[in-house]
Amino acid sequence: MTLKIAKRDEVVAYLAQVLNIAQYRDYCPNGLQVEGRPAIGLVVSGVTASLALIEAALDLKADAILVHHGYFWRGEDPRVVGIKHKRLKLLLAGDVNLLAYHLPLDGHPEMGNNAQLAGQLGFEASGRFGDDQLGWLGTAAVASNIKTAGELARLIERRLGREPLLIGNPEQPVDLIGWCTGAAQGMLGEAIAAGATAYISGEISEPTVHLARETGVAYIAAGHHATERYGVQALGRHLADHFGIRHQFIDVDNPV
Repeated sequence: MTLKIAKRDEVVAYLAQVLNIAQYRDYCPNGLQVEGRPAIGLVVSGVTASLALIEAALDLKADAILVHHGYFWRGEDPRVVGIKHKRLKLLLAGDVNLLAYHLPLDGHPEMGNNAQLAGQLGFEASGRFGDDQLGWLGTAAVASNIKTAGELARLIERRLGREPLLIGNPEQPVDLIGWCTGAAQGMLGEAIAAGATAYISGEISEPTVHLARETGVAYIAAGHHATERYGVQALGRHLADHFGIRHQFIDVDNPV
C-alpha cells in the first residue's frame, strides 16, 4: 500500500461520523482538541494524552496524536497553568494535532473499548445495558471453559498481563458476564439488574465492594489502563487503512 497524506479536517469529519459523537453526553469535547498542521501522514495513538506520550510522538515526528483520554474535562480548572501549560506548549510548538474520543470510543460496536476487550478475553456478546448502552453483556467462549469467578480472573490476568482484584468467592459460578472498561464501577448495580453474575471494569470504589458482597455478584477490577488499551489501537489501525496513512501505538505503562 502506498502511504498517503490525509487532510486533517477530513479525518476529523470522518471520525465524527464513524464514532457518532453527536449522540453522547460526555464530560469532555470529542474530536479535535488541539489544532496542529493541516495534513496528517503519521498518527500516534495512546490511551492518555500524557506528557510522555506527547514527547514520544514528537520524537517520531507525528502529525497527530489520537487518544481516549484527552483534555478539557468538565469541572476541571480552566486555567492553562502548570502541567496543562507544559503539555499544550509542546503540542502547539510541535504543530501536532490532538484528537480525543471518550465515550464514543467506549461505545463503538466494533472498535470501541468494550468491543475490543471482549475480543481480547474471548467473550461472546449478547446485549447492552446502562446509559447510552455503554455496558456490555455476554458469556465466555465455550473454548475457554470459564465456570467460576476465579477462573475468569485468571483468564483476565493471562490476556491483559495484569493481576486483577476479585471481590467475591473464587469458587462462585459465573454465567452471564457484564463489562464496561475504565472507571465504570458505578455501573455494577445496572449490570446486576441486567442479570450479570459477574461484572468487570477497570477501577473499584469503596461502595463497590459492599454491593458485590451483598448481592453475591463477583466484581473484577482489571485496571483502567489495562482495559482501555485496545479501542484506540483499533481506531488508529482503521484510520491507517481508510486513509492510507501511517499509525503507531505507544503504550505508556500505567499500573492503575
